[in-house]
Amino acid sequence: MIRFDVTRWAALVVAAAAGLMFLPPWRPISESVTVADPNVKVLRVGLVFDVGGRGDKSFNDAAYGGLARARDEFNFDVSYLEPAGSEDREAAMRLFASRGFDLVIGVGFIFSSDINEVALEYPNVRFACVDYTPNADPIPPNVAGIAFHEEEGAFLAGSIAGLLSKTEHVGFIGGMDSPIIRKFEVGYAAGVKAVCPKCIVHAAYAGGSPDAFRDPAKGKSLTISQIAAGADVFFHASGATGHGVFEAAHDAHAIAIGVDSDQYSEMPDTIVTSMLKRGDVAVYEIAKAVALGNFVGGMHMLGLKEGALDFVRGEHAARLPESVIARTDELRSEIIEGKRHVPSR
Repeated sequence: MIRFDVTRWAALVVAAAAGLMFLPPWRPISESVTVADPNVKVLRVGLVFDVGGRGDKSFNDAAYGGLARARDEFNFDVSYLEPAGSEDREAAMRLFASRGFDLVIGVGFIFSSDINEVALEYPNVRFACVDYTPNADPIPPNVAGIAFHEEEGAFLAGSIAGLLSKTEHVGFIGGMDSPIIRKFEVGYAAGVKAVCPKCIVHAAYAGGSPDAFRDPAKGKSLTISQIAAGADVFFHASGATGHGVFEAAHDAHAIAIGVDSDQYSEMPDTIVTSMLKRGDVAVYEIAKAVALGNFVGGMHMLGLKEGALDFVRGEHAARLPESVIARTDELRSEIIEGKRHVPSR
């Protein structure tokens, strides 16, 4: 049984509210749909963004899109917060939970331990963490941990890079050196080698803290170094740091592959496609589950088979040769059918 000290409880709520005073302002803080029937309960959902916040044209924007879709379909009242630091992540989730929200979502693996702690204090509130990384402690029953087989999507990006490279040297830029981003690197390298055994994969990371996901200058310098080593195709998993990767690739007339969302608009003459990590699907599905009363705690793994990973085709990938798309689709089918294993470490 969990026991609460009343004095400590009051202090935590006050601390949470005080901490949020320092969060950057977000407009609109709440978005809702008018419900005609006053007898229908409007469910409230709070989403706390990852480092880089909304507007990163990557994972945060995908999460926002998924919740916006759920809002429109199920008449949610939704609110968003962008934390300035690690202490603000917990405070933001605690604020939503203390207000009795029906679902609180944290976007990013750095929420994993914080969301467990807050969830134990609010057992009647449902929580979800996108990119959840489990630890030695059991997952609270009111937490849905959503994780991806990132290596599978990165494998497709690697296949494309290996088929497009003219120098047989390709690059990978990661944000924070962490297990999840390592999965991107390992999958990417496997995809490259599957189509170009002689290719050399150059890999580098922007840092060891969450700030490594918002350092375009570092992303650019790391890419320039790999260009000097002969790389002519680049894939990144680095959030806003990737903007620097695109700039360096553009200046060198090289090729870049985006990540998480369709990043074509960032540099249309440089980005040939993007690996899609459907954070929007993850957020939409967990919000839908709450709306329909089907919420289930525990781990939820998503990959190619579930349609949660893919690569951009069509107008925003017009420069991808049909032969490259066809070969990558063959490999994609092999993974889905279980005929090809993609390593994750």
